[in-house]
Amino acid sequence: MELINDINIVDHLSDYQSNKVKIQSGSFEHTTRKLYIESYGCQMNFSDSEIVSSIMQKQGFQTTNSAEDADVIFINTCSIRDKAEQTVRNRLAQFNAIKQHKPQVTIGVLGCMAERLKSKLLEEEKIVDLVAGPDAYRDIPTLLSQVDDGRKAVNTFLSREETYADISPVRLNSNGVTAFISIMRGCDNMCSFCVVPFTRGRERSRDPHSIVKEAAELFSQGYREVTLLGQNVDSYKWSPESSLKGKAQIERHGTNNYVSFAHLLEMVAKVNPELRIRFSTSHPKDITDEVLHTMKKYQNICKYIHLPVQSGSTVVLDRMNRTYSRAWYLNKIAAIRSILGEDCGISSDMIAGFCGETEEDHQQTLSLMDQVVYDFSYMFYYSERPGTLAAKKYQDDVDLKVKKRRLQEIISKQQQHSLERNQRDLNKVQQVLIEGYSKRSKDFLQGRNSANKVVVFPKKDHRKGTYVQVKIKDCTAATLLGESV
Repeated sequence: MELINDINIVDHLSDYQSNKVKIQSGSFEHTTRKLYIESYGCQMNFSDSEIVSSIMQKQGFQTTNSAEDADVIFINTCSIRDKAEQTVRNRLAQFNAIKQHKPQVTIGVLGCMAERLKSKLLEEEKIVDLVAGPDAYRDIPTLLSQVDDGRKAVNTFLSREETYADISPVRLNSNGVTAFISIMRGCDNMCSFCVVPFTRGRERSRDPHSIVKEAAELFSQGYREVTLLGQNVDSYKWSPESSLKGKAQIERHGTNNYVSFAHLLEMVAKVNPELRIRFSTSHPKDITDEVLHTMKKYQNICKYIHLPVQSGSTVVLDRMNRTYSRAWYLNKIAAIRSILGEDCGISSDMIAGFCGETEEDHQQTLSLMDQVVYDFSYMFYYSERPGTLAAKKYQDDVDLKVKKRRLQEIISKQQQHSLERNQRDLNKVQQVLIEGYSKRSKDFLQGRNSANKVVVFPKKDHRKGTYVQVKIKDCTAATLLGESV
């Protein structure tokens, strides 16, 4: 993913917000212990928690939606902003309060924060019993055995091969309609503000055949939309093993050497025309016209791209080590509009107040927003992360009040643009995949259109998990309102 965002003006989009997820109640045979897990951060963390849940299920653990009832409490963490870390610390304090009354409880920290702060959490503060990094989830049963023996347990080894391709995730808090599929792990982009390469390691792509198999299984189970996940999906590439089956698959779907992201999109799109495909996140320097033409070719590949810009100033982009300029980015936007049309949804991430950002740099961000007119954006002010290139090389020299003022100006402009983009949809008929009841009333259903916008409409006799044609009658900056036709 790109960054976890402080403010998301479209309140129904929680993909990048710091949200809590609880495993739903379930029961497994031959178990005497219960597991509770919470996830914070990007989509990849939520997907990872589904992998952990699968591993624990095979060990015979029951699951519970109450930390007070659990024997093992895991918190899957994000380390990309200080606010995210403080949220996790507050939760750890609450979990330790439970441990005071129930000493046998095991508390474990998973994910990016585990990788960055393992020694501090285990030895200095002594607030956890177990630490497992993003590539160490298979080792959790062994780590738990060490804790049971009275030892602290840690594994934060970063792998060059681990993709968890063979593990079938347990879908957590699922609506039964949409699901995530992790297609790659790690990141080779060294953006100066970002800690992900240090906490998640180098890029590695998952076998495409396992991805297609997972998508097909999800469709057979009633799911009708999958989101392909990666820190940078555009750099997905898989080299086949020297098997006849592998070579045959590659010759049909890719080149003789590897499967690219465009090839993978096509492979998943062919699973079934009734299965919608989304993906996140794209990096402006890597997204290709081949990907855009593949999206255009297949109706079930949603016409929506999350393309984070971070700043509208080339000077700041260079300091961020984003490896593209303002002009390069705008050319990519032009290609998207040209190939996929003006109705293709485009969203972004933006950082206010990065190191050395001047008022002129900030104005360039606002002017870029005016040129692109995003459907929605994830916006936050810069938070220095220890260990990153920015922390080592640049001074965090923009005053907090200035950061907050610039952020508010970005938010205000995005609210205006979101409303403008939604107003373009008035009186249009759009296909919507129904995800469930509206948040406000069970007399209404909600789902998303191809551009990833939430559409709310009267329930009538429509059912979750089906497609419906909706004529848009009204809108807010966050939601489209309509009637089925």
